[in-house]
Amino acid sequence: MFRSSRLPALLLAFVLSWVALPSASAAERQMVSSAANTLNMRTGPGQRYEAHWTVGKGYPFRVIGRKGDWLRVSDFENDKAWVYRPMTSKTPHHVVKAKVAVLRKSPSTRSPVVKRAVYGDVLRTLERRGDWVKVRHEGGGTGWVARRLVWGW
Repeated sequence: MFRSSRLPALLLAFVLSWVALPSASAAERQMVSSAANTLNMRTGPGQRYEAHWTVGKGYPFRVIGRKGDWLRVSDFENDKAWVYRPMTSKTPHHVVKAKVAVLRKSPSTRSPVVKRAVYGDVLRTLERRGDWVKVRHEGGGTGWVARRLVWGW
């Protein structure tokens, strides 16, 4: 049984231990993007593991794990792989998850269309405003796209 004088100290220690631990939701929200023109997506954390596919510069990922200098990542299709952390960047990007995403001059469905992007296109994130994201398309052109049509940060 606890003595009443020790209870506040134990309670404080418990609370502080929870504050000091990084939350799972914070780790899930951490995003990175490819800093390399070609980034190998590997089956394990090291160069000896097979590269199953590659992605281009700017491709965004959610970090779901770490081992040394290697990051376990997930993409917008929920595919998972390992990437070498020094070949990633904190520069925010989005990828088109809809069949077609329309980039507009301003953040409104009534605004003129600037460019069309298709599934898998990488977009450099420039600004966020409510349900809209201002982006620069990898093939050129800048505009606003509805956030529901893209994935990333």
